[in-house]
Amino acid sequence: MKTLKASETRIPPDTFNRVAYQGERVRVDRRDGKSVYLVSEEDLDLLARLEEAYWSEEGERALAEFRRGKAAAVPFSELREKLGL
Repeated sequence: MKTLKASETRIPPDTFNRVAYQGERVRVDRRDGKSVYLVSEEDLDLLARLEEAYWSEEGERALAEFRRGKAAAVPFSELREKLGL
């Protein structure tokens, strides 16, 4: 992840402070319709933990399915070739 200093951005200081210290979430819209979001470090940590929990559960589910014999094993060399790595 790239890191910028607050002074290197055009984020108004009051907006930055509301996000950083009050946990406010801010959406920044671009003219092309795309958006970025400013969230506090605590929110970002929470999202990372939620993502880790999700993928952990998905991994457990896939392993259980494999053990029940409903999924075939794919050799890593075959997968690497298929993905072009």
